[in-house]
Order: sequence, then C-alpha cells, then structure tokens
Amino acid sequence: MQDRLTDVAGLTVGHHRAWTPDVTVATDDRDGVGWATGTTVVLADGPAVAAVDVRGGGPGTRETDLLDPSHSVQRVDAIVLTGGSAYGLAAADGVMRYLEEHGRGVAMGRPDRVVPIVPAAVIFDLPLGAWASRPDASFGYAAATAAASEFEQGSAGAGTGARAGVLKGGVGTASATATDGPAAGLTVGALVVANPVGSAFDPRTGVLWGDPGVALPAPTADEVAAAAALAAKDTSLNTTIGLVATDADLTASGCRRLAVAAHDGLARAIRPAHSPLDGDTFFALATGRATPRGEAVPVDARMMPDLAVLDALCALAAVVTERAIARAVLTATSIAGIPAYRDVFASIRA
Repeated sequence: MQDRLTDVAGLTVGHHRAWTPDVTVATDDRDGVGWATGTTVVLADGPAVAAVDVRGGGPGTRETDLLDPSHSVQRVDAIVLTGGSAYGLAAADGVMRYLEEHGRGVAMGRPDRVVPIVPAAVIFDLPLGAWASRPDASFGYAAATAAASEFEQGSAGAGTGARAGVLKGGVGTASATATDGPAAGLTVGALVVANPVGSAFDPRTGVLWGDPGVALPAPTADEVAAAAALAAKDTSLNTTIGLVATDADLTASGCRRLAVAAHDGLARAIRPAHSPLDGDTFFALATGRATPRGEAVPVDARMMPDLAVLDALCALAAVVTERAIARAVLTATSIAGIPAYRDVFASIRA
C-alpha cells in the first residue's frame, strides 16, 4: 500500500502540465502571462461503475448527467480532472482519442467503432497565466499516455494552477483498507484537486483543517501572523474536484453514496465548503476487483443487501478525501508569487 488512489486495483493516473517561469496572475487592469495549468486523468483498465455528486454553486462538468444511476450507461472508461475552466473540458477529447486508439468504449456494431465514456470536471485557474493558456485535447491525450501507478502530488497536472484560499493548491491523494468488519480487505482511495475559495488551515493556529496523516510541528506565532497578512484570494478562482474509488463491487447507486461521502471529507478539510463560488464535484468509481473478507451482515429484505459494506466504505471515503486535500496543500509549491503552505509555515519542515 502506497497510500494513494492507485492502491485501488484497476486504476492508473496520468498528469500533463504546462508551466513557464515567467507566469503571472492577471488583475483587472493587467493581463497575465505564461502558463500554469494542467490535466489529470484517471484510467480504469476495464469499464468501472461510476457516479457523481455535485455540491458547489458553479460547477464545470461534462457527461455528469450520464452518471445518474437510473440512466442506461453504468460504467466509464476514464475520469478527467483539468484546469482551464469550461475551455479545459476539451481535454476530455484527447482522452477519448487515446481510448479509441486502444479499442476502449461502448461498442457500436464493429470493433473499430467505439464511444469511450469520459466524464470530466474543471477548476477555474484562468487568471493564472495568459488568458488563452489553457488545456486542450493534447493535454488529455498526453495525460492518458502518461498514466501509471505512481504519480506526483502537489503542483502537478490539474493542480498546477490551483490555489487554496490565500495559499497555493494542488493535487493530493490517499487510500485506506478496511481491516475488520463487513468491508474487511476492501480499499478506498481518493484523488483531489484543491482549488477552493475557502481556507485549508485554521487562521488562529495555522494548523491544517484536514489531517494529512503525518504529525507536523505546530506553526509559530510569527508564521500565523504572516499568514493573516496575506492578500485575499480573488473569489473567482475556485473549485475543488476529485474522485473516490474502491475495489469493491458496487452498483451505480452505491457509487453515488460514495461520492456523497467524499464531500464530508471536503467539508472537514476546507472551510467554508460548497460555496456558491465553488464548483465542488466528486466522482466515484468501483472496479469490482476485490471481495470483502468480513462476515456478511444480514439486513432486512427492504434494505440494500450490501448496506453494511457500503456504510464502511463511505466512512473510509470521507477519511481519505480529507487526507488527500491536506496533502494537496502540504505538497504544493509556490507559483507566480502565490505562497505554498510550507513557505508560510516553514517550521513544519523541522
């Protein structure tokens, strides 16, 4: 176990980013220059059951209506998380091309005719860099090509231009495996792009709201004061997106509950969460590659037969999402004068 999304069997992750050292943040009276944006792709090695839950007031998404559990298509081939606001949804075209070249997708009568299923969500990072510096289909294709079990956290992929409140945001990941109970042996992982309007840390203490899974020294009073003096974030530059996944065999409705639970983890790690200025969106995937080792819990015939397993998986989904967000902020690096958490709270490096 590497404590990352790809601990869930059947998934790989690829990043592609564009970054230039001269990048600047646009203001009302000055255009930005350079590049600081990217795309992250989660590939399933076979069709994976999927669902989505959208909680933010300003989402940018593609193929989310398709993921309603009552609709015909129940499985997807990939999920795209990308910068570029609505323009960045074009990155999914490149992932579709990659999958088509590999014969992946809904069959349309002949082996060479497939339609890959690739839902996507975006963050708004356009003010960082030149207005036209945003992901396109080539970003998605490159990210899909790069997909592997190991991948970078922090200012990588879709997290390249992310900003978490007054600090630099990024990509984070985490995973956990149930060791006992009805879900024993099943794994849940999360991958999150943290770009919220809200804060990732307690302004009174400097401590991250979310638990990153490692012990950190307490910030000093001087560091807390320095953080309080930072300029507020432009409230148009927002949205936290991500996905949770499990190797359990879930239905689409079960996946939907997993996505709902991921938002609980978001609310633990970001304050405020789900604002009208965010487009908070979580996908959920189930690869069905593992079976629980725990003893089955009988339930009333009126209830979901796997209710006890799903309940345990949802609890883990909230935990790994919280940890992934904290890690996204903890591993991010400063870009264009936007300070990283490790720069402001330098004592945590001790």
